[in-house]
Amino acid sequence: MRARFLARFGIFAECLLVGVWIAVAALPLVTLPAALAAGAAHLRRWTGDEEAGLRFFAADLRAAVRRGWLVGVAVWVTLALLWADLAVVRAGVLPGARLVGAAGVLVALGLAVALLRACAVWHPGARWRELLAPAGRRTLRDPAGSLLVVCGFAVIAASAWFSAPLAVPALGIMVAAALAVERRATAAATA
Repeated sequence: MRARFLARFGIFAECLLVGVWIAVAALPLVTLPAALAAGAAHLRRWTGDEEAGLRFFAADLRAAVRRGWLVGVAVWVTLALLWADLAVVRAGVLPGARLVGAAGVLVALGLAVALLRACAVWHPGARWRELLAPAGRRTLRDPAGSLLVVCGFAVIAASAWFSAPLAVPALGIMVAAALAVERRATAAATA
């Protein structure tokens, strides 16, 4: 019983550590998807009893940035457009503004979930374009899994509400949630 508890606590502690690594790696902002992908690759290695550590995380981050910095730019451009859309909605100049606002929030959540699901299956050498489209389809076809990833976002929001610095390690929990959802979807597809 004690060994099982320690193993599970070890996974939780590793998730928190990876959250800090992701936050530091994402400071340039355009590296956010790459940092999430490197964090997912690290957790995948760590839970698979493979060699893992900061050195491997850094190597994965370099590989993900090299091929995916444009994805980071696209993420921030999309967020800016959605923010502008919501600003117009809040101004009340559109008929049906509440419906448009709700649709904007749902689109933002859907895109964030698809991005996180793509990051969860990223591996060195993968092309982002080949990861994003299937991740979008999985987001729509697996609403239960997508809701679990949204719950990961809720953990970050609750952590930030409680104490802003707690949101940093909670990033690792969100990545672990996306990784678990992808493993669950793979297991269901092979069964």
